[in-house]
Amino acid sequence: MADIAPKRDRLKVVVTRRLPQAVEARLAELFDVSLRETDTPMTREELARAMRDSDVLVPTITDQVDAGLLAQAGERLRLIANYGAGFDHIDVASARSRGIQVTNTPGVVTEDTADMAIALMLAVTRRIPEGLAEMQSGRWQGWSPTAHLGGRIGGRRLGILGMGRIGQAVARRANVFGMQVHYHNRRRLRPEVESDLQATYWESLDQMLARIDILSINAPHTPSTFHLLNARRLKLMKPTAVVVNTSRGEVIDENALTRMLRAGELAGAGLDVFEHGHEINPRLREAPNVVLLPHMGSATVEGRNEMGEKVIINIKTFADGHRPPDMVLPSML
Repeated sequence: MADIAPKRDRLKVVVTRRLPQAVEARLAELFDVSLRETDTPMTREELARAMRDSDVLVPTITDQVDAGLLAQAGERLRLIANYGAGFDHIDVASARSRGIQVTNTPGVVTEDTADMAIALMLAVTRRIPEGLAEMQSGRWQGWSPTAHLGGRIGGRRLGILGMGRIGQAVARRANVFGMQVHYHNRRRLRPEVESDLQATYWESLDQMLARIDILSINAPHTPSTFHLLNARRLKLMKPTAVVVNTSRGEVIDENALTRMLRAGELAGAGLDVFEHGHEINPRLREAPNVVLLPHMGSATVEGRNEMGEKVIINIKTFADGHRPPDMVLPSML
């Protein structure tokens, strides 16, 4: 850890991964901060030590802050200011029971992730990776009227699973492309919002899945959404349908998805997240009708800097004795 010179009147903050330079510099101005020297995840032992020695921990999605680690936290740890909107890697209930507040950075990645969802839809349906591979290999012999034929997304039925901020941003973009928007959500949107998005609500996820051409998954990972798209539900979809996931890999049964893609029971998939983190089913890598990205949905300079700004605001508000604006509440779990 690279320690900035401490001042006793400042909060001790430990950051678990390298953050954008501007964010790290601002953290160092405001707090007694320990920054990560290399961009590798902390080991469990390093996380435990950080939680014993800090007032504030700034983790990321790669850090599993479970009940066992929280039990090792020191008395001074009072805030976990997550760098990211998702918080399923943190045992929030255990943290709160120990008097540790948890914050996140909601809203920042909405537009970037929605852009990526549309990009994956286009990449799969228009076979963009195949075209890139042919050009890079030098095999291309010129234009042909029957080569690399994909399908247009205009006019297709898009099913959105999870109509929160990101789902709604995907719907707005889909409208521009002339897609028909359908959605399933835990709660139905207000009529005026539904009308503005030109979206049709399905109370039954099963019925929606059977009727759509492209599925965009924008649901968080919770106990109720784990393997929400299991083998049974995936088999409800048309064999011409495409699955796009920019939310959490655990929402899909990845093995079932892989089997169906290889068997031609689904036309394709665009995945930015995976069920087991960076450990991806090898057969999924080999499938020609799949586009895989390394969790790039929020990977913009603007987005990552804004995430850092939210972390800083949450810590500074906490340090000033006020409730952080992005507190993770029990109702959100």
